[in-house]
Amino acid sequence: MLFAVHQMGTRTYDKEFLFSQRANPLSETSSKSVGSGSRRGESSCRVALIGFGTVGRAVAKILCERGDRTLLLTHICNRNVERKKQPWVPSNVVWTDDVRAVLNSDVDIVIELIGGLSPAEQIVRDALKTGKSVVTANKQLIARHGPDLLQLAASQGCRLEFGASVAGGVPVLPALRTGLCGDRLHGIAGILNGTCNYILSRIENARIPFSEALEEAQARGYAEADASEDLDGGDARAKLAILALAGLHTRVVPESVRARTIRPIDAVDFDYAAELGCTIRQISRADLKQGTLFADVGPCLVPTDSPFGRVQRNLNLVLTSGQYGGDMAFLGAGAGGDPTAVAVVSDLMFVAESLAAGTGRDVASNVSTAEISNDFETPWYLRFFVRDQPGIVARLAGILAEHHLNIDSVLQKPGCDKAALPFVITLEPCRDSLLHPALEKMSGLDFAVRPCLCLPILR
Repeated sequence: MLFAVHQMGTRTYDKEFLFSQRANPLSETSSKSVGSGSRRGESSCRVALIGFGTVGRAVAKILCERGDRTLLLTHICNRNVERKKQPWVPSNVVWTDDVRAVLNSDVDIVIELIGGLSPAEQIVRDALKTGKSVVTANKQLIARHGPDLLQLAASQGCRLEFGASVAGGVPVLPALRTGLCGDRLHGIAGILNGTCNYILSRIENARIPFSEALEEAQARGYAEADASEDLDGGDARAKLAILALAGLHTRVVPESVRARTIRPIDAVDFDYAAELGCTIRQISRADLKQGTLFADVGPCLVPTDSPFGRVQRNLNLVLTSGQYGGDMAFLGAGAGGDPTAVAVVSDLMFVAESLAAGTGRDVASNVSTAEISNDFETPWYLRFFVRDQPGIVARLAGILAEHHLNIDSVLQKPGCDKAALPFVITLEPCRDSLLHPALEKMSGLDFAVRPCLCLPILR
């Protein structure tokens, strides 16, 4: 594991978008003569923006204020477009609610910022089929269809860039695909969801209940009313799949990676973690070993003085481990209109330079498929809430011994409610697959008030 050896999302797009009933994407038989290939070598790239929400507006602002003609914004496409028009957008920019107007135009690069899978996937495919390059911040799209879309782009002689789909303004994906491409990466781990990191760091610092920290995150706009995708690991899992594609050249179906929720984390867990010199963070990790990708997303104990332990509030952090270059760290704001817009415009500039030079890369040719496993070998933190009675530790120790699991320590804070007594057992390193049969047997014990919380300890 990267962390054991050596030791970013945001839904800011305009969800009211898209399109009128007449705005059906272009069919596969549409002409390719209007694509970017015909414009290579020209002094400027014509750019169309599809989606004018928080990020889209920030991207348009940057393009309009740049003061040069390297990137020329020509189209803005959004539903209810009349309500979206802004006086600072030049008068020669075409505003439309019809995606066909964009796909039939002579634009070189399409920016997709509507989010989700439908209709975004079809729009991106149709843009690539007409030879137009695409820049997107759509993590769900790239996580599920990235390899196929990259192959489509390569076959059409155009580009697909998605640097803003993970960690917002932190340039980790461009670094993986260019700056670190000379290394052979074997591990990636990160704090990829700012919502979870904000909630966990608030519980840590204020020792407040999970529910209160969640309400605070929602009030500050860090969490949506339904934050399930964040809390239960779906958002971070999609981002991990993209990192595995870009850095480990491995195709990962997001659902093949186990995602564990942060909902059971209690303030008392931070008390016990502190006794172990640790804190708790939602960690996404992927380790490539001999054709197997070990991958997992969920809360973990990490050393307080480690890079992960020091990340507070809604920041993102990605650590990579390479065979030759060793470890690299990327830290910064993983969300927000302006940071994400910077990543989008950086991708635009990269595509424009590539088109002007007539260069390209078949980035999908070396993507492989690996067996996905969550069977990491780590020490473990087991937290119990029990009705206090004699013999509890002995019974738990007996079950662990039956499954050949070694106890490292037993921790119990004094003065707790005997009707719901929290205490912790830590285990010496063992594989996930050996631990969970023991946990299933423990779940049926009559003194248990809550299910056992089981967290990996990453050192």
